[in-house]
Amino acid sequence: MTASIEISREGRVALIRLNRPAQLNALNAHLAAEMVSAVEALEADKSVGALVITGSDRAFAAGADIAEMADKSADQMIEANVFGIWDRFAASRLPKIAAVNGYALGGGCELMMMCDFAIAGESAKFGQPEIKLGVIAGMGGTQRMTKQIGRALSMDLHLTGRMMAAEEALRAGLVARVVPDAEVVATAMQAAKQIADYSRPAVRLAREAVMKAEELSLHEGILYERALFYRLFGTHDQREGMTAFIEKRQPDFQGEQ
Repeated sequence: MTASIEISREGRVALIRLNRPAQLNALNAHLAAEMVSAVEALEADKSVGALVITGSDRAFAAGADIAEMADKSADQMIEANVFGIWDRFAASRLPKIAAVNGYALGGGCELMMMCDFAIAGESAKFGQPEIKLGVIAGMGGTQRMTKQIGRALSMDLHLTGRMMAAEEALRAGLVARVVPDAEVVATAMQAAKQIADYSRPAVRLAREAVMKAEELSLHEGILYERALFYRLFGTHDQREGMTAFIEKRQPDFQGEQ
């Protein structure tokens, strides 16, 4: 079977490109298995510090593969735990940046939201059009989108199935940056390289603290953040980072506790 993803490396950054062009990178079971296996292997490799996920110029991913699901019953969907594998992708502690050109719809938008943040091209389009098929989002779209952009706008997108342009997505907080289409992957790679050069323990705990902010009260979150902050003291990278700052030089992070 043809590979559904392509993987390349630039230093400490891995780039995964979805590779189902005829289906506009629709997410099927084979792609999901390949993606999760690749990400878990990359996370285990200490030489990898960050990951960029991208698609093609036409589509980041136009949704889940409808042909794969159309004739399934509710019992079959439950038994197969369709989409459950994507929980493993979302749980990966490797920093993940989505580089989005073209359509990020349905499962494609949900995959983007599983990443830590997204950089979008000016022509990118976003949405959760599952309502047009008689179903709803199933990879976390109703939950992640509501947490990211708020109830009213999330409800608008899920109930109307309309698409959101890049500038609206930026204003809403669905994506972090909008750049010219031709610069999307390069910009994401540059951000990933910057992240990968920092202390691995500090990056992991920064991600953990930000994600906890969605679950905890402000008071609880501040206490949680402070505990993680204290935990980094005494590590090689904390000593090196602060010493380098005082000595006015670039730090040499080792990624060790």
